[in-house]
Amino acid sequence: MKKYISVLFISCLTVIGLTGFRSDSTERAADGIQWLTVEEAYLKTQKEPRKVLIDVYTDWCGWCKVMDKETFKNKAVIDYVNRKFYAVKLDAEQKEAITLGGKKFEFLAQGGKGIHELALALTNNQPSFPTTVFLDDKFQMIQPLPGYMKAKEFHEVITFIGGNYHKKEAFETYKAKTYKELFPGK
Repeated sequence: MKKYISVLFISCLTVIGLTGFRSDSTERAADGIQWLTVEEAYLKTQKEPRKVLIDVYTDWCGWCKVMDKETFKNKAVIDYVNRKFYAVKLDAEQKEAITLGGKKFEFLAQGGKGIHELALALTNNQPSFPTTVFLDDKFQMIQPLPGYMKAKEFHEVITFIGGNYHKKEAFETYKAKTYKELFPGK
């Protein structure tokens, strides 16, 4: 009986030793988009300039949740966003003030809810959720894009802006010709 318990104990230790004590949730998180706060992205652009992608969302927005579960989990999207952009998630209804470059943006209470001034500024005072906002490496507006996008559509957009094709050709031309040349089979 003692021999049986010893073998069982050693087997358990071996299994624990081989699998480790760590959870792989940290590893999985590193595989996703590396989301920052808008303040963190602003500071990073000062040191290492890069375009900024901002996901403006609300907690109650169903299409925002679909983008989180599908579009933002797509490997091609994750890889490209992490390589070319500082990615930001901005809750349009967050109550905390945000200061960027000496300008303070605050929450504007309206009835039971409200909206953040920064969300209004980023959506050109036409809030719609989700809205993906693209800023250049100097934190200047490139384009806000309201609405849900599937992973393939989103990949077309992020590569159009991330590769500076928005400065060279119309999006429809890019999508029909250049994108297919750059990403065959997508």
